[in-house]
Amino acid sequence: MSTQADSANGGRFQTAVTLTHESAKAALDAGLSCIATGAMEVDCAPLTQFDSSAVAVLLAWQRAATARGARLGVVNLPSGLASLAQAYGVDTLLTFRH
Repeated sequence: MSTQADSANGGRFQTAVTLTHESAKAALDAGLSCIATGAMEVDCAPLTQFDSSAVAVLLAWQRAATARGARLGVVNLPSGLASLAQAYGVDTLLTFRH
């Protein structure tokens, strides 16, 4: 997964199109790198293929943001991924923005 940071857009980065078990480690590392440099929002608009690994990655990114004293904003979350987070009972741990 490649993420793209946009410092001109308030420290936002984007997911790739796919976030599944196969790409989770790369996605995690890329997002953590963005968060370490100040990004506090992830745009999931490109995300069309995902599995439960995406929930785990979002939670890990949230933990990293919390460690920096902030909450990670999640925008444009696909409804199917929001449903997965709700099914696992972790949707309240994430900050969804529209």
